[in-house]
Amino acid sequence: MADTPEKRLITETGVAARVVQVIEASIEGLGFRVVRVRVSSANGCTVQIMAERPDGTMSVDDCEAVSRAISPLLDLDDPIGKPYYLEISSPGIDRPLVRAIDFERWAGYEAKIELAVPLEGRKRFRGIIRVPNPDGLTVPIDLPDVKEGLPSRIDLPLRDLGDAYLVLTDDLVRESLRRGGGPPPMLDDEDADAEEDGPEAEPAPPLKKKISRPLKPKASARPKPEKIETEASLAIKAQNKAKPIRTKAVRVKDDGKLH
Repeated sequence: MADTPEKRLITETGVAARVVQVIEASIEGLGFRVVRVRVSSANGCTVQIMAERPDGTMSVDDCEAVSRAISPLLDLDDPIGKPYYLEISSPGIDRPLVRAIDFERWAGYEAKIELAVPLEGRKRFRGIIRVPNPDGLTVPIDLPDVKEGLPSRIDLPLRDLGDAYLVLTDDLVRESLRRGGGPPPMLDDEDADAEEDGPEAEPAPPLKKKISRPLKPKASARPKPEKIETEASLAIKAQNKAKPIRTKAVRVKDDGKLH
């Protein structure tokens, strides 16, 4: 595989980096790309894998397909070394920015960035991100309301990236809906049940709950009003889509064997 800036600048380290090495080729073979891998102490140990199609979409069925493909690989290689929850999710609208290609695809939109290593005594930045520099090592960010005499644009080194997320704005919502279609479907509680392999575990919380409202009486001969998108309706779509779609499974290791 070509050694492109996108491939070189993988910010995962330690166990997460080993997980990337195990699963990335399989996920790409299915037509998806890895957005981020994170290993946390949530629920004892949780391995969160964010993925998406090239057009930025990711459905519940897509998450389940990825889970089925990579679970045997993780069982065989066992980069975690202990019981863990496997969570496959979409990035959502206010997505994390991890690799150079993420910044390139969302150049022109507002982001919050925190560096792992301070730059000129500062770690946190918020502004409009631009296309990464040709070497793929730094990304310019335009800073609003800077003090007089200070630069309004700074090149941030991607190798020192800690956390970076897009800021949820009306413009971002519109563009995300344009690129990826409508908001994801509402999920029933049973759709979010954790898939269990081994001893009984606490069920994962549902992704979303449907709220039942009384049905309005049908108007007999009234024409249906034309639906008009408003800021309020876009905000509702944003709220639905900003929450990543997730599937969860419990991977349990006992006496050196996965069940």
